[in-house]
Amino acid sequence: MTHPNKGRTDKRPYGPSVCPRLTGMSGRDPFCQPHRIRRGAALTLLFTSVLVAGAATGAFPPADRKSAPDEARSTVPAGHHADVARAAEEAMADGKSPMEAAKRAVSRSGDRWGAVYSEGEYEEFEQALDGQYTGVGLWARSARDGRIEVTKVRAGSPAATAGIRPGDLLRSVDGRKTDGRPVTEVVSLLRGDATDAPAGTTVRLGLERGTRAWTETLRRAQLSADSVTVRELPGSVTLIRVDTFTKGSGDQVREAVRQAPPGAGVVLDLRGNSGGLVTEAVTAASAFLDGGLVATYDVDGEQRALHAESGGDTTRPLVALVDGGTMSAAELLTGAVQDRGRALVVGSRTFGKGSVQMPSRLPDGSVAELTVGHYRTPSGRGVDGRGITPDLEADEGALRRAETVLRGLAAPS
Repeated sequence: MTHPNKGRTDKRPYGPSVCPRLTGMSGRDPFCQPHRIRRGAALTLLFTSVLVAGAATGAFPPADRKSAPDEARSTVPAGHHADVARAAEEAMADGKSPMEAAKRAVSRSGDRWGAVYSEGEYEEFEQALDGQYTGVGLWARSARDGRIEVTKVRAGSPAATAGIRPGDLLRSVDGRKTDGRPVTEVVSLLRGDATDAPAGTTVRLGLERGTRAWTETLRRAQLSADSVTVRELPGSVTLIRVDTFTKGSGDQVREAVRQAPPGAGVVLDLRGNSGGLVTEAVTAASAFLDGGLVATYDVDGEQRALHAESGGDTTRPLVALVDGGTMSAAELLTGAVQDRGRALVVGSRTFGKGSVQMPSRLPDGSVAELTVGHYRTPSGRGVDGRGITPDLEADEGALRRAETVLRGLAAPS
């Protein structure tokens, strides 16, 4: 077995980063700099939202909406990081896998958002949030019954070419059943992490749609994550859709707002947005706010805050469009514009992922993301396990409803 320190150039001790991870796929406290893993790759993310076959997914364990945790403090016992690190170190000393030992320790801890990633997985996730990834172009998440459901398919991707649709169930990957598996394991199978599978390699998917069950063999491809799209709708409405908060997406939102026609209202479509980089969500919030509070969060009881930059457009009519697939960093942004009276929120209740994770580097280079606290909206609302309730409920025809509301907001009084 290769020694875990082979090729390691830094000599810093193993253990938790000084910077927490916020909400969903990822987040970095903009006021502090995290430790690095390898080759300078920033520890910018990933909590328990993961990237299935490439794009941001929101593939979480089923949420327990019946009992929300106490967002005022971490649900993880004190010393959780130390317990996981100790288990990894003891495994190393015994010639066993630190990563597997850490997974068992996280499982025993009761941390429902805790996860352990190999060094390679973590670096690939970071690359994905930089806008490039190798995969088949699926967004997916864990359904409440433990099955893996496709939530979106990237246009032009191998998955789209094969005719895979949102709502299809992913039942197996290369012959291995996915039901009941942690989503992180499914991700690893899809991406071919065990063999460092590059673009061009094949992966066989077992799929189900209603009464139909079939198998598709796809070739992984190098894809670009175009996470922000903008289009003009009739009646002086600009639609800004954000699929996930990847690097640069916040600035893209701000530029879209600046380029919108004078007087045009904006629909900010966050449906199916599974989160991403919290710093990008804060930057996006800055497009509509003139400074001020975006969210507060705690790390082991210590309170901290995230603030918008000054100079945002505070007069342009704004509607935020959300649904049950709106998670984590996207919920943080939604809560900010709703609480501060900047937008009307239309759609259905959001997912409810509002916990803070902190990464720990283990002796073999793997990374444990462990819950240390929760964030709150500017008014003090907890999101985790509750989600955000829209101002106006809408399911079918939600975009049309948002357009109607927006035109009403823009009409002279």
